Amino acid sequence: MDRSDSPDSEAAASRLLEGYSLEMTGKDVPALLDTRPLLPAGTRVNVTFLGNEDTDMRVSAALAVRESGLVPVPHISARRLGSREELQDFLGRLREIDAIRHVFAVGGDPAEPLGPYPDALSVIRSGLLTDYGVKEVSIAGYPEGHPDIATAELWRHLEDKTRAASDLGLGSVILTQFGFDSDQVVKWIAEVRDRGIHSPIRVGTPGPAGIKRLLGFARRFGIGANAMIVKKYGFLLTNLVGTAGPDRFVRDLAERLSGSTSTGDVALHFYAFGGLPATAQWVSERTARSPERGTEQQS
Repeated sequence: MDRSDSPDSEAAASRLLEGYSLEMTGKDVPALLDTRPLLPAGTRVNVTFLGNEDTDMRVSAALAVRESGLVPVPHISARRLGSREELQDFLGRLREIDAIRHVFAVGGDPAEPLGPYPDALSVIRSGLLTDYGVKEVSIAGYPEGHPDIATAELWRHLEDKTRAASDLGLGSVILTQFGFDSDQVVKWIAEVRDRGIHSPIRVGTPGPAGIKRLLGFARRFGIGANAMIVKKYGFLLTNLVGTAGPDRFVRDLAERLSGSTSTGDVALHFYAFGGLPATAQWVSERTARSPERGTEQQS
């Protein structure tokens, strides 16, 4: 038996899957409603802030999450905000629907900011999050680096954002970009803790999806996807037909983390590149077959 397929490894993976979160776009409300029976009550669902969405779509999606008994985590894309008033309007509307406690502040894609917020730090330091009732802000982490930002600068940003959140009385969560390399993720988590940052970490993980689609997103976000790494993840660059799931990545990561006492609070965050139903079904099947739940499987 491959060590990664052992009962102990499966049990560790099942524990890591507990309390997972996932991500949806403003257009995914019908998929969310279809997926709801598979999602444990209280699951955190991040709602994106994309350029092809508007405020109504984002707010409607956050409301659908809350009304489904889940926890909405709306994104705030700093460089997409045209003014302070636009941020106030968005936060106000989230407060009206009781979807304001948790947000994810991120810089966003535009090369030049559309308004006064060049990065997530400027949104946090504005003081508006606390003014409108935010209790916890998620911030971005990049275990495999960023194509346009130097590594030293990424670390400075992470330290500055966690400190700014703490100074304002906000809780913070580090939400990472997805990747394929569990070795790099474990190394990065260790450095986060060595720098004295104790915020919970949610490791970005691709849900099951077509291999070509996964690689397309990897190229778009500057994620390393060389032949050695993707083979370790579970597919080959010479065969791009079919789908790939994160089974091997999750088992390996879980096993590595379960053997450490210094990694702190770590969970998974799924990017549903293959769709919300496919991702939720994958998680449901893996947790149901855990050796620790053997008696439930027989009932």
